[in-house]
Amino acid sequence: MSVHPEPLRSAPGQPAVVLLSGGLDSSTVLAIARDRGFTPYALSFRYGQRHAFELQAAEAVARAQGVARHVIAQIDLREFGGSALTADIDVPKGRSTEAMGQGIPVTYVPARNTVFLSFALAWAETLGAADLFVGVNALDYSGYPDCRPEYIAAFETLANLATKAGVEGTTRLKIHAPLMQMNKAQIIAEGQRLGVDYALTSSCYDPGPDGRPCGACDSCLLRAKGFAEAGAVDPLLKRHGLA
Repeated sequence: MSVHPEPLRSAPGQPAVVLLSGGLDSSTVLAIARDRGFTPYALSFRYGQRHAFELQAAEAVARAQGVARHVIAQIDLREFGGSALTADIDVPKGRSTEAMGQGIPVTYVPARNTVFLSFALAWAETLGAADLFVGVNALDYSGYPDCRPEYIAAFETLANLATKAGVEGTTRLKIHAPLMQMNKAQIIAEGQRLGVDYALTSSCYDPGPDGRPCGACDSCLLRAKGFAEAGAVDPLLKRHGLA
């Protein structure tokens, strides 16, 4: 199933900055940007995350999808901690879908998307790009406040107030969140339509050294639910001999 909840905006050959974590969602968004005719510039972050294997996945996805350039920016959110992804806090395992929908989980990294989008905005300015793509989702997600449509709309307003291009009126910056109203099964179906190789991706919050998913964290459970509802087998599990 192909779902585009936002008005399509394409500009054949024009640059677009795509936030690429190496996970299922961001890899699908990268494919959507390419499908719309943009020339994608992929931006990933080494931010002190415990699950840094995702950066190997991001590099593999970027190569497979033929981005114009892939940058891995270096920041260190461990200085602030406050998350199971950046501090010595256990990653929750085995939670029910209902439990995931209650409150903000300890895997939330404070202000992470704001930090990431700010970097993406800076790169977009230097590229002369008017478009940023991000894989946030308001349906099958773990309650993060910076994955909501209100947040994306607010950041887009900020982007047009805080940049030279926005102030001079030469460019109207657009934050694309094409997965916002899609569930995981719909995202997977869209990625399959666009030829995304999900065997290259990494979604797990607590993977093994070789990227083997734990199968029990919120992200693994949501991913498994999505593939089951899409009637498909996760190729990542096949890659690790788990399916």
